Amino acid sequence: MIMNTFSIFDGIGQKLERRLWREGILTWNHFLETKNLPFMNPSRKKHLDESLFSAYTNLTEENAEYFTATVQRNEHWRLFDVFKDDAVCLDIETNGFPANRGGRVTVVGMYDGKEYKCFVRGENLSAEVLNEELSKYKYLITFYGSVFDIPFLKTCVKGLRFDIPHFDLCFAARRLGLKGGLKKLEPCFGIQRPEEVKEMNGYDAVLLWNEVKKGNSNALDLLLLYNREDTVNLFDMADSIYQRLKASTGIEEYI
Repeated sequence: MIMNTFSIFDGIGQKLERRLWREGILTWNHFLETKNLPFMNPSRKKHLDESLFSAYTNLTEENAEYFTATVQRNEHWRLFDVFKDDAVCLDIETNGFPANRGGRVTVVGMYDGKEYKCFVRGENLSAEVLNEELSKYKYLITFYGSVFDIPFLKTCVKGLRFDIPHFDLCFAARRLGLKGGLKKLEPCFGIQRPEEVKEMNGYDAVLLWNEVKKGNSNALDLLLLYNREDTVNLFDMADSIYQRLKASTGIEEYI
């Protein structure tokens, strides 16, 4: 989708983007190869050529950080198809307190489409370990993470770096008219949780952590299963939301 997208560049809105598509300018390459556009003055075309060439070069080099800085966050979904093989889903659990008033991250879950990894407070959860793991990826997927998970992590685990494009499924789903939390939306995508954690919520995760601190290993197993579902389920949901958002742009009418 990103190679069909022109609306991320200055001065191009959805109306002009669709006009380009109607004129057969479907990709960045098409735009760059077309010397003159009758509905665009030469100086503007030259400026856009430079922007597109820079974006194309960085995309070819898989420089994800470039797009973090140049593409508005609510359009980062357009990069999913390019970076999905280097993407990681992330979800955290906490002790229930606000980040700046005694809040602690208790579990960080990560899933790359193949393997789920968990980082537990007091065992292997540190800025150094998390940064090392995050450095393996070029794309971040969360649910409401831009508001909760990432700010909470940055406050409570000093030194964390998040410099890759971020696909927040909560706000992407809202663009499609799908409102509610993760557990409410999962059935809309055919996702069902194991019975052990089907009715659990964030408060239950806090209670389980309190049991973990008392040495209850069963509570830890259940907490990690809950976090695993919160994390792993994001990948399939991201793919479905991406396909729906892509269809909503109208590009499929032209390709």
